[in-house]
Amino acid sequence: MSKKKELFRDERLLHSLQSHVTKLKRDLKDQSQEQETFSSFWINEAQKKLQEQLNKKINTNIAKNVILFLGDGMSLSTITASRIYAGQRLKKSGEEYSLSFENFPFTALSKTYCVDKQTADSACSATAYLTGVKANFGTVGLNAKVKRNDCQGSLIKENRLSSIMQWAQDAGKSTGFVTTTRVTHASPAGIYARSASRDWESDYDMQNFTDSKECSDIAKQLVTESPGNKLNVIFGGGRMKFLSENIIENGSRGERLDGRDLIDEWIQHQKSANAHYVSNRTELFSLDYSKIDHILGLFADSHLEYNLKNDKDEPSLKEMTSAAIEILKKNDKGFVLFVEGGKIDVAHHDNMAHLALDETAEFDKAIQSAMELTDEKDTLIVVTADHSHTMTLSGYSHRGKDILGLNTEISSMDSMPYLTLSYANGPSAEKKRLVNEEEMKNTGYQYPSLVPLLYETHGGDDVPIYSRGPYSHLFEGVLEQNTIPHFIAYAACISNGATACD
Repeated sequence: MSKKKELFRDERLLHSLQSHVTKLKRDLKDQSQEQETFSSFWINEAQKKLQEQLNKKINTNIAKNVILFLGDGMSLSTITASRIYAGQRLKKSGEEYSLSFENFPFTALSKTYCVDKQTADSACSATAYLTGVKANFGTVGLNAKVKRNDCQGSLIKENRLSSIMQWAQDAGKSTGFVTTTRVTHASPAGIYARSASRDWESDYDMQNFTDSKECSDIAKQLVTESPGNKLNVIFGGGRMKFLSENIIENGSRGERLDGRDLIDEWIQHQKSANAHYVSNRTELFSLDYSKIDHILGLFADSHLEYNLKNDKDEPSLKEMTSAAIEILKKNDKGFVLFVEGGKIDVAHHDNMAHLALDETAEFDKAIQSAMELTDEKDTLIVVTADHSHTMTLSGYSHRGKDILGLNTEISSMDSMPYLTLSYANGPSAEKKRLVNEEEMKNTGYQYPSLVPLLYETHGGDDVPIYSRGPYSHLFEGVLEQNTIPHFIAYAACISNGATACD
């Protein structure tokens, strides 16, 4: 037989095998949905869950390690839609699928309001869940005595707060954070900064505020002040906030006006052969994590790229999280790690639902990785969000209908189709409601919104908290957001207040 005929035969066999596998999956799916028509299926499933709940054990070990996962803008509707999205990518109908953290034993709701606003931003909320004190909109690491842009108020000692990372460092634990945004962005800034404005990420951002000259920008605080300069791991983007406008790195120019190279200053401050700066995925993967004490990874000029658009040499959130754990776990006293899926929020602000759901699925992969690299007996993992968004799932679509696509129904008012996902406000409000299915294939497609705004806003509704590990049972009921670090500190014995070690 000629090679051409052999190749043709092999292709036919492969095609036949693929068709057989597709049919088998379809048959299994049909059988599964057929089972759901019987009362016994739902009764048995409920009884299984009942036994799980009855067998649930409370873990009162001391939390040697803590990992706080923050899905920025990960509202309950985002979780539901992402669950379906992730399930449908596995060729399931999606509704019955579960994200990894949805199987955690304990769940609560977090009230996210700021002291002065019904709906939170990422700065006041970060202050709440990282320092244990509620704050004003737009401020970081300061109590509510300080209004936004009040530099002088931020310098008063009594108004300045310490974060859970400071408490962990004081207890001798290793500390670090990972984010897909700039490392100076509002959420991670809550770890180490005290700033009257979340926008003061570099001195360039402060130049129009004449009253701010006595205050340090957020990037400078990270490198020169505690607890930022003691962090063992810093992974994210935002390189331009650290470099002088006279410096060009990776083809892009810095923005600082003070002439400082904060990356070099960070390296000099560590004064250790075991301190490393990396700027891309290749450099990160080339390191021996067992020999690293401190690492600064700035993988982009601004935010990291979306997962679905990442054609650069940038590490994924899962890869950064895994590397951070490998570096931090060498400490016999344990570690505290903060991990932010920050691009969920960025996508929602542009009404880009597809990207928001995919970033949530990537966030879930990072959580799954952390679960595999740690032990539930001594590691407390808490998953939550800082605030909600205005995206909703609506209509009465058939089971298994593409969550990103058209709803099964047609509007009875104007006889037009509509999407299952939509927003209350945002930049897409000016678009006609007539849906172009070809445009929807673009991952950056803007889903319809009602009120025209430059950017979609946050939502003011409560967000969930999922927990597992030591003292995870504390996270039950409806909680004020600022209770989160107090509960964590109790479990890890790193608080000046009550702890499990008392």
